[in-house]
Amino acid sequence: MAVRVGTAVKIGTAVSQRVRVDPIRCDGHGVCAELFPERITLDDWGYPIVDDTPIDARLLPHARRAVEACPVIALRLERIMRGSGDSRAPATGDREAAAR
Repeated sequence: MAVRVGTAVKIGTAVSQRVRVDPIRCDGHGVCAELFPERITLDDWGYPIVDDTPIDARLLPHARRAVEACPVIALRLERIMRGSGDSRAPATGDREAAAR
């Protein structure tokens, strides 16, 4: 299986995703936890606590919905590359990283 990463092609790598939060941008609205309670809970002040577990295919639509609904764009999906030196790559919602 070949996976295209930027301009390079990695052979034999598996790709999964996980949710990440930018704690500087987050205002603690709590929308993410309402939409994706399987991986996101809130602390006592209403800020998200994100489970780093890779997201399986059945939960991915819920994760995408939470990322898209974040009112301050503090949530993103991050690709996890297995079998390569790259452990992170931008997926959904990481506009700055995608622009690099």
